[in-house]
Amino acid sequence: MHYSELNFPENSVFLVTGGAGFIGSNLCEALLKMGFKVRCLDDLSTGKQKNADMFSDDPNYTFIKGDIKDLDTCMAACDGVDYVLHQAAWGSVPRSIEMPLFYCANNIQGTVNMLEAARQKNVKRFVYASSSSVYGDEPNLPKKEGVEGNLLSPYALTKQCDEEWAKQYTRHYGLETVGLRYFNVFGRRQDPDGAYAAVIPKFIKQLLGGEKPTINGDGRQSRDFTYIENVIEANLKACLAPKEATGEAYNIAYGGREYLIDIYYGLTKALNIDVEPEFGPDRPGDIKHSNADIGKARRLLGYDPQWDFNRGIEAAIEWYKENL
Repeated sequence: MHYSELNFPENSVFLVTGGAGFIGSNLCEALLKMGFKVRCLDDLSTGKQKNADMFSDDPNYTFIKGDIKDLDTCMAACDGVDYVLHQAAWGSVPRSIEMPLFYCANNIQGTVNMLEAARQKNVKRFVYASSSSVYGDEPNLPKKEGVEGNLLSPYALTKQCDEEWAKQYTRHYGLETVGLRYFNVFGRRQDPDGAYAAVIPKFIKQLLGGEKPTINGDGRQSRDFTYIENVIEANLKACLAPKEATGEAYNIAYGGREYLIDIYYGLTKALNIDVEPEFGPDRPGDIKHSNADIGKARRLLGYDPQWDFNRGIEAAIEWYKENL
């Protein structure tokens, strides 16, 4: 679909928190291409300065270096804003197990600060990133909203709390909120570096660099890998969905299921590199299988993802070849 077909009011102003991150910078880019004014709020703790600087020549773009843990910063950032796309958070299940207090302060208090600022500044719609991790140990596939299990990490707990706070802000204060439970998003500008890097960019970088990648566990774990373009579509449609759709959270995925070992061999084939992987221990707090029912998002948000895994991975490989 062409985002230009979406009917936003003229002169709409968007705030993207975490706008120097992987998903946030792609949202900023899409909105600027549509001709809207975009503010990016990021403290650059996990976001990249180069992602913040990419759009600095665009007169519609403003970068605010600031921290969502500070309410005054959130208030200033929301002033005069129509739509908030709240992506700012620290990801990574294993890192959250090591740093529970920080995750609570950043992902929960930071989100409540943003909700409060959006309420006080009369923002029209507050769309925020949740996560498939809220399904915890619920064994049934596909994952369906309303059927969640026991949470397996502090990160998952922060996202569940964000959903509950957002519902309260819709119920009590009339702030229209929409939660997007992302399932393993991948694509251009996703960071391949560091101990907590996402698996697809990490494998691509290691293979291109002549390294031997390590797969955690046996490689039989499955994920609903979701290309970035689908996530951009979901955010924009969530801004425009009918009021009845607010106060809820939605699975955002393609609705497919890929096994890690198959992805690994698919990458080696696409890159024409013949390297067998190492196998390491399972990661604590990880879900074994994840696959989404996206029926609710289709019905209530009009979400209609166009990028399946194969189309997305081809585009991602091309991007990394040119940019690594």
